[in-house]
Amino acid sequence: MSNQMIGYKKGAHQANAGVAPTDDGRFQGVVDLLDSGPGNAARHVVPVTSDSAEEALDEAKALAHRLLADLQ
Repeated sequence: MSNQMIGYKKGAHQANAGVAPTDDGRFQGVVDLLDSGPGNAARHVVPVTSDSAEEALDEAKALAHRLLADLQ
């Protein structure tokens, strides 16, 4: 599995979507949401796990889009 992160931006905010392996051999999507200030990052985890890294990355990308859309 690659440690690929896909970034999306909205104004001063950036969402980096990626994948983390789980202890049971599955995959979980993660999104790091950052803004322009130093040390201002929050990790969001997709609430479900997936059988493949590709599927988990798709879930993470969808979460990244939702998080950015919710920002004002």
